[in-house]
Amino acid sequence: MQVYRPGEYTAQRAWGAIDIERLEDASVRLHWTDQPYAWHRNDGPEVFVVVDGAVDMHLRGPDGRPACV
Repeated sequence: MQVYRPGEYTAQRAWGAIDIERLEDASVRLHWTDQPYAWHRNDGPEVFVVVDGAVDMHLRGPDGRPACV
């Protein structure tokens, strides 16, 4: 079994990643960054966990309008 220690991982560039696992239709990746990220339109299931820091995430519903969570 591979052990991942997120606090010890640093990528060579902002938003660099290592693949960890695939769960049915979702991928699990460990990303590292020191830069903001212009988010993308999600096209499927994903696992999203923040280990250190903060995320200001905005969601849109299927109609493209802002959604509340």
